[in-house]
This record gives sequence, C-alpha cells and structure tokens, in this order.
Amino acid sequence: MSYLDDPRVLFAAERTLLAWNRTAVSLVTLGFVIERFGLFIKVMHFSDIAGQRHLSFLIGMALIAFASLISVLSVIQFRRFTKHLSPAEIPKGYMLWQGTVANLAVAVLGALLIVYLMRGFG
Repeated sequence: MSYLDDPRVLFAAERTLLAWNRTAVSLVTLGFVIERFGLFIKVMHFSDIAGQRHLSFLIGMALIAFASLISVLSVIQFRRFTKHLSPAEIPKGYMLWQGTVANLAVAVLGALLIVYLMRGFG
C-alpha cells in the first residue's frame, strides 16, 4: 500500500501498463511479419529449405501468443496494484478501466489473429 496520497503514483502505474501495451502491439506486428515472410519466401521460390515455412509460422505464432499473454499479465499486475491505492491517489471520476480495456483488446485481437492465421496455413 502506498502512503504518498499522490495521484502521480497511479499515473506512473498506468504509463507502465500502456508501455506493456506498446510492447505487445510491437510483438504482434513482428510475429505477423515473420509469419508472412515465410509465406513470401515459399511463394517466390527463394528457398528450397524443407520446413522453412513451418518454422517461420511457428515463430510468428509464438510471438503473437507471447504478446497476448503479456497483455493479460500486465492487466492483472495493474489491477493488483490499483487495488491497494488510497482514494486520495485516484482522482475523482478517473476511469481506471481504459488502459485495461486497451490491453485486453490487444490480447483478444492477438488470439483472433492466431486463429485466422492457423486456418489459412497450408
């Protein structure tokens, strides 16, 4: 529990939550690019290495899944932290749910992207 009674504590926690959101979005993007690059290599016949497409698919899916997991875990950590803040540290009328919704949306969209890419893999 914090004894500062300063709203900056909440804002610092929220900045950290949103930094994790940016990290997760970056990892989803990187995973998607790696997955699609393997498809590009296959279509353009640039490589005869067996299993290269499968490897890029697995790495891409792992990055997207990791990003979704990071999003969920950062929400859990943020909610645990804010539960221990005093009323003086949370400005009246401040909506604590916005960062949480943003991170959970990234997690859900990452999971949907995995499902979409798995259905089209082949």
